[in-house]
Amino acid sequence: MDFLKSAVASAISKGPPFPYSFSDRVDVDQSIWTLHNGTKREDSSKCSIFSFDVTANKSRLPLARNALRKLRTLRHPGVVKVLDTVETETYIYIATERLTPLSWHTRRKALAEETMKWGLHNVAKTVKFINTDATSVHGCIRTSSIFMSESGEWKLTGFDVLSSMKDDDAIIYTYGSLLPDSGRYASPEVSKSGWEAIRQNPVHAVDAYDFGILIFEVFTGTSIGNEQVGQTKTVPPSMHQSYKRLLNANPKARLSVGQFLDQGRRHGGFFQTPLIQITEDIDNLGLKADAERDELLSQLDDVADDFPEDFFKMKVLPELLKSVEFGGGGPKVFGAIMKISSKLSDEEYDTQITPVIVRLFSSPDRAIRVCLLDNLPLMIEHLSQKIVNDKIFPQMVTGFTDVAPLVREQTVKAVLTIVPKLSDRIINGELLRYLAKTANDEQAGIRTNTTICLGKIARNLGNHTRTKVLAAAFARSLRDPFVHARNAALMALAATCDLFSEEDCATKLLPGICPSLVDKEKIVRDQANKTFDLYLQRIRKYGQSLPDTALPPPTAAGVATTNTPRMGTPQQDTSWAGWAISSFTKNLATASGEMQSGANGNGVPAPQEGPSSVPPTTSSKANRTLGTSSLQRSPLIKTNSSSANPFSAPSSDVADNENDIETQDFSAAWGDEDEDADKSSAFDPFAAKPTPGTPAVHYDDGGEPDFAGWLTARSVAKNKPKNPLPKGLTKTAKLTTSRPIVAGRANTTGHTATKKTSMAPPKPVPKKVEQKAEVEDEGWGDAWD
Repeated sequence: MDFLKSAVASAISKGPPFPYSFSDRVDVDQSIWTLHNGTKREDSSKCSIFSFDVTANKSRLPLARNALRKLRTLRHPGVVKVLDTVETETYIYIATERLTPLSWHTRRKALAEETMKWGLHNVAKTVKFINTDATSVHGCIRTSSIFMSESGEWKLTGFDVLSSMKDDDAIIYTYGSLLPDSGRYASPEVSKSGWEAIRQNPVHAVDAYDFGILIFEVFTGTSIGNEQVGQTKTVPPSMHQSYKRLLNANPKARLSVGQFLDQGRRHGGFFQTPLIQITEDIDNLGLKADAERDELLSQLDDVADDFPEDFFKMKVLPELLKSVEFGGGGPKVFGAIMKISSKLSDEEYDTQITPVIVRLFSSPDRAIRVCLLDNLPLMIEHLSQKIVNDKIFPQMVTGFTDVAPLVREQTVKAVLTIVPKLSDRIINGELLRYLAKTANDEQAGIRTNTTICLGKIARNLGNHTRTKVLAAAFARSLRDPFVHARNAALMALAATCDLFSEEDCATKLLPGICPSLVDKEKIVRDQANKTFDLYLQRIRKYGQSLPDTALPPPTAAGVATTNTPRMGTPQQDTSWAGWAISSFTKNLATASGEMQSGANGNGVPAPQEGPSSVPPTTSSKANRTLGTSSLQRSPLIKTNSSSANPFSAPSSDVADNENDIETQDFSAAWGDEDEDADKSSAFDPFAAKPTPGTPAVHYDDGGEPDFAGWLTARSVAKNKPKNPLPKGLTKTAKLTTSRPIVAGRANTTGHTATKKTSMAPPKPVPKKVEQKAEVEDEGWGDAWD
């Protein structure tokens, strides 16, 4: 092989320039030509090169020169396409489109019957053109003269003795016998009288006989022998009659190839197949009416398995692409494109399909948009991340706000397909903003699908935004009037349980799941119980790993311990109330100094000078305010800027301190949770009913009962001002009485507070302290990082 390549290169260097490179040799039977695979040097495109060595085959040089001349002048879709030729005294080269011998496929019986009929139909049209329109005789129609192009089409060559019957000195009369195996393929009249017999018989007679032999070889897979001529064992029954007439021994009664073609095209004929119909109609697909186009596409689906894949890629696919983009082919044509394109390589896909998909996404046609979204799973693997982020997604997002519900719903569903190719910035920013809108859609199905979508893309969200978004979105879906939306939220919560921290599970998610346990729909109640148990098991497991207490030992504060029970401390913990009182009084016992009644007669303790080890007490002015810093630092009462609902939105102060303006806008898009706060407060036994004109005081009790407020209310109810509580616990935000009782300035009656005491406006909490308290809120919408 290396020697052959070097010899070819040496020959080329001595002759005219030939801009093609030789590659592997292809075996061809019964031919005077040597076939090589080749490439064009300019662009490395594939080709085939027929070479003829003049010095080795000088006797057949007229045949090679005749073939060269006929290929240059004869143009027909069924004839091999010539790219370039060169002729010297030592060689002849003919560069053509890339070809493979038909015999490779027939011998392996790798072709379906419908494909073979389609190929014979193409050859018959070419032979009819040569006999009728060109008034010529091919003289060498056989398997070795037919090649398959890259598109799978059968192409005719072997023009070694192609002769026009108008020429008196036609080459076939003189050199016909020089063809390889000419005697085996010769018609009866030629075998008897020589090639001169062609003059006395119809032009089509020789080629019709050879075409009959070709039919036998194609369906049998072997070369024909003289004793096998006319056998019909492997020939389709529908062809038997016409096939026998092609092989008639009388040339004048012999059926021409043109007549054979016409008989096959008749209604119910052997050439009336979907493949042949498609090849004839595909070129005019853009000009067909809708009914004709739909019929053609249905036929295309039926023959997809029998049709050559290469023909689909190189002939059918380009026509379909032109039809859908410029000819109004519509979704059905695009569906056929996706089916064919699945067999393309990545390089072919990027070249042929990707540019069309990008242009179609900008189309205003809703039917095309829905078709694109439906077929997105088939094309997403072939699209690069850059194309998806820069070209596909910016056009796709218009579907989230489209007036047609179908477009909005399909766009939400398509998110699951496209999200692996999206950047984190788009997922946690623009995408979530659009999903926040569809979560409030008027269509219940779209709201439900949005919840399902959020549950499935939860692991693609950023760690910082995941809890905030999912908690708020699922909490909203749990209140949805549509039963399937509520059920979807519970299923999504169960699927994403491992994404939340144990604290979030206990403080944010379980309170939202509890109302669903008594839902009016059984399907929701059942799912709520499953989800609730899942979260509860996780919280219990986490609780077992926690220490018994987080309080420091009493000796750590430098205070001596004593086991002596103090006066007024219950000795039996028989109820939760008794336990609470005991715990509270023990905390009071750890305080240093003495508590004395006031000397001013108004029931307010007078300031006393204590030991130097006792820190100075808070001024009475600070004690008269409701929102003092000492109250916020109390271990029993903590300030909380949000409502009791764990899914409530953050306060405006925190939002003002956020730097990401885009995130704040998205947070607002998910909605306010005040409705939950109003509902939850109705079930809070410690919640105080607000008095008209009284500013609300928010705080966070840290998840513990407001024992200080309960004790203060009890003290007021018994009207015992002479035994006041320690400073710092005289003012509470929640009481169990019907109206809030607030400690204020001392009055002349000696009581610390009454129901009719007028309230002075509370002094504002210092900004730094207020913000610090609000930052503790775990509301989902405070910021996006």
